[in-house]
Parts: sequence; structure tokens; C-alpha cells
Amino acid sequence: MNTKLSWVIIGLLCSALLFACNAPKQQTIEVATSTRAKFEPEDGQVLLFIGQEMDAIGGLEDFNDGYLDHFDTPGGFTMYTNFSPGGNSFGHIRKGLDGIWSDDNWGDSISNMSRQLADPDFQHLALAIGLEFVDHDAQVAKGAHDELIIKLGEFIKSLGRRPVFLRIGYEFSGAWNHYDQKNYLKAFKRIRDTYEEMGIENIAYVWQSHGWDEPMDHLEAWYPGDEYVDWVGYSFFSRFDETNMIEFARKHKKPLFIAEATANVSSGTTKVDGKTKEIRLDNPEQAAEAKEKWFKPFFKTIDENPDVVKAISYINCNWRSHAMWEQNPTFQGVDARLQLSEDLSAFWMEETSKAKYLKSDPKLWDHLWRKE
Repeated sequence: MNTKLSWVIIGLLCSALLFACNAPKQQTIEVATSTRAKFEPEDGQVLLFIGQEMDAIGGLEDFNDGYLDHFDTPGGFTMYTNFSPGGNSFGHIRKGLDGIWSDDNWGDSISNMSRQLADPDFQHLALAIGLEFVDHDAQVAKGAHDELIIKLGEFIKSLGRRPVFLRIGYEFSGAWNHYDQKNYLKAFKRIRDTYEEMGIENIAYVWQSHGWDEPMDHLEAWYPGDEYVDWVGYSFFSRFDETNMIEFARKHKKPLFIAEATANVSSGTTKVDGKTKEIRLDNPEQAAEAKEKWFKPFFKTIDENPDVVKAISYINCNWRSHAMWEQNPTFQGVDARLQLSEDLSAFWMEETSKAKYLKSDPKLWDHLWRKE
């Protein structure tokens, strides 16, 4: 081979090798793993629910003066049922799973989830279910109510992709519920384990306290564990400034659901006997007081905690008209229907019209189901 040509070839090879050594390295694209809980919106977004019975929610032909009849359709609605067959609640003898397939009134007006779920106004809404088993926690824990657990699971599974937030034994440590701690924890775990075995995917499991005067060690003692809880929650009434649940949510890296909230103003003796002021939103002076002492603090709590507060449920209820609350010192004087006050209606619409509030939308479920 020509010596000159050999040196040329060698030179070209060296140049190619030098280019390869100095060429930019191909970057590896890392796909982030989601740390969001089931149906958890992004930070700063809040899923808006309304509850807690058909009069309060409206949107039906014969229940037509509720929230849905006066405001934008929310992103979800809250209803209740039970694993408490045989119990007498204000003249209603419970059969278990009341308020799902029939019109049932256990003292808190009429409930029937199936009627709502079949109505076009509820087509794109998530569902939050308050599940109680007061005086039946031992039966649930040991398996005596497995038939009811399975039947509720089949109902939830039949809803397809509709997101369901299941609040198991809500307000678990409230003295009025008198749950046994050990039985409650076993019951919570049994319900989730059963639904996991049934392959039910459209449930987020919510652990909700009553929301006041609960030290952190008390909450920890009642906590089923991170592997069993998707969301934590609490009730936001007159003692909203006493909760530790926001701190608890951050500690356990769980989204927070303010699962029960209604206009409620302390009388000054609340800590002693639970008594609150009469608050009727059709009374302009009382509505103005509720705005300053409850509604503004409520939205302030949401705004100041965008990393954890991811869902809220307002109870748009005329509490004072329901037999269940006639003797209850906290709610016996309350009519919290927003539509009764022009000023509060405008204030509520201004706040909940902000982009962060997730409402009814054909794409809502896809957003909540997303994996990223």
C-alpha cells in the first residue's frame, strides 16, 4: 500500500476515534414514579363535593331546591349508608345498606344514591360514601357482616370508572359513635382487604376524624396504617382551629379531605357542651357573622394548605328541620343552605369559580384516574 495513503487512512481513523470520544453522551430519560394517592388531584387543586342528602343536594325532579339547582354542578356528591341492621334511628328500622337502592330517612331527610346516580345531572360526579357501623364494629371486625361488605363492594364495582371515596367509620373516635378502637381498626382493614380480593379498583379509602381536640398520639393510635389509608380527613365545624389532621396528613404524606363542613359558629361554650350559635343563612345578620367567622376561615384553611387539602364537601343542609338534629346542640339552630343568602351565594361562587376547584366535567374522571 502507498505509504502516503496509509498515513491518510490512519489519520482518518484517529479523527473518527477522537470525535467518538468527545461526542455528547446520549442522555438517559428517567420516568418519574407517581407518589400521588388514589384519585388525588395535583397540588393546589381541590375536588368540590356537596352533601349530604337529597334535599340538600337537589338536581332531581322532586328534589329541586338544593345546591345543584342554584350553583354550578360540583365535582362530587356525598351520601351515607351503614352496616347497622336492626338499629332504630328516629323511627326508621335499619336493614343495612340503607340509602342505596331505596328512599330511606333515618332522621336526616331522604337518601337514595341510585336515584341520583341514574340522573343526568350526576353523570360526571365522583361519589363520597360515609359508611357507619356504630354498635356493629365487633360484628364487622370478626366477619359477621361480610355479606353486607360484599354487597356494598358489588355496588361500588358496578359503578365502573366512577371514583368512590369510601369514608370507613367516619368520625371514628367521636364519643357519640362509641367505636371500640381495636374493633374499628380490624373492621377498617377487613373492609379494604375484602375489596382488594374482589378486585375493586374505583375506591379511595378515607380515614376521617371528627376534627378537634385530637392529639397526635391519639390519631396515631386509631390509624390503620399507610398501607390501608389512601386519604385522611376531618370535619370542619365550629372548632376548626383545633385540628391536628393537617399536620398528620403532611407527616404521613396523604392527601386531606375536609369531608364534612357546614356554616357553624361557636357560642363561646362549645368546648364545654358543644353549643353553637343559631345560624340561619336567610337572616342577613347571621349570614354576615357566618361569613366572617366560618366561611372566610374555611377558604383560608384551603388556600394556606394547597399541598394537602385536595377535596372538600360542604353540607348544604337545613339542619334545624331534620329530626336527627333537633336536640343536637351543635346543629339544632343551623340552616346552612347557601342559596338563602344573596351575599353568601355571590361569595361562594366567587371562591369556587377559581380554576383550582374541580367540578363536573366529562374529563374529570380521566383526570382523577391519571397515573402520572
